[in-house]
Amino acid sequence: MTDKLIVFTTCGAREDAEKIAKAVVMEKLAACVNVLPGVRSCYEWEGKMEWSEELLLMMKTTRDRYEELEARIRELHAYEVPEILAVPVAAGLEKYLEWVDSNTRK
Repeated sequence: MTDKLIVFTTCGAREDAEKIAKAVVMEKLAACVNVLPGVRSCYEWEGKMEWSEELLLMMKTTRDRYEELEARIRELHAYEVPEILAVPVAAGLEKYLEWVDSNTRK
């Protein structure tokens, strides 16, 4: 097991997704953010079934940076309750994992 995480969030607009991606990379909260368009989400919100076209952000970071990353996403996100999920990285290419470390150092 590594100390790396992949953090997911979804956004309803490309501009919002790119604003979050740019901020967290520039602030070294994430080493890389993939912005994947074409996500169709189904969920219940305020008692109604909803369908939304969204973009999925996949952010690579470390456990040490997670709390700050989550706070920054919450600050920048347009949603009242944004999806923010962190998944541990069990293993990965060592050079890539080192790169994540070097790009998330304070």
